[in-house]
Amino acid sequence: MLKQCFDHLRASGPLIHNITNYVTVNDVANILLACGGSPIMADDPEDAVEITAICGGLNLNIGTLNQRTIPAMMAVGEKAQELGHALLLDPVGAGASTLRTRTAKNLMDRIHFDVIRGNISEIKTLATGSGSTKGVDADVSDAVTEENLDSAVTFAKAFAKETGSVIAITGAIDLVSDGQRCYVIRNGRAEMGRITGTGCQLSAMMCAFVTANREHTLDAAAAAVCAMGLAGEIGYSRMAEGDGNATYRNRIIDAVYNMDGDELEKGAKYEIR
Repeated sequence: MLKQCFDHLRASGPLIHNITNYVTVNDVANILLACGGSPIMADDPEDAVEITAICGGLNLNIGTLNQRTIPAMMAVGEKAQELGHALLLDPVGAGASTLRTRTAKNLMDRIHFDVIRGNISEIKTLATGSGSTKGVDADVSDAVTEENLDSAVTFAKAFAKETGSVIAITGAIDLVSDGQRCYVIRNGRAEMGRITGTGCQLSAMMCAFVTANREHTLDAAAAAVCAMGLAGEIGYSRMAEGDGNATYRNRIIDAVYNMDGDELEKGAKYEIR
């Protein structure tokens, strides 16, 4: 199924509207191009609704909120929902500030998202109303480990049932659930955490996967997580002496660009619970 999802993405080349983190916007655009999608960015309220109407998917990332982008997110989310587009929310830093937490909750109240993707601390904040983050990173006390995996899977399934969204919790062990099934994914490298924006890139790529596979949202979201993690493994294997995190970022994007469905199917490390 992962191969099929990737092949559909490559064949369809969906246009994805992103209102995303200013820190990582260039990398978001490049990862979309690498995986076979097409990016467009528009966050002014006078422009964004018209732009989202011509797209197939909408990726909303709250990493750099301001008083212009918040109403734009609300407006484009409602328009994309009206048009039946794929919608993804990345609640970056939910739990780190009142504005981020409130904005994420307000978006969820007004818009139904096909996928909500974040680290465990961000998702925990949305689910319970409380949580702690280290800036925009997960608090170490929230980490999904082999020891607490069963309870983490139960949590992911319960929140997916509550929201009606696929919940993707990413970290050392990734969980992707629709409330019935949960992919437990073990691709990736710890060194990916030293690159700003791998999560933002994943959200954009996940939106493209889901847009191209509307009848298979769970499998498409899991395919994106596996692809990003596998790209991290491939990219790291090609690092040379003197290379650092800037080179690693580019090698990850290159690995996605050169990946195909067969390589993804072969390299994906997951189980379904």
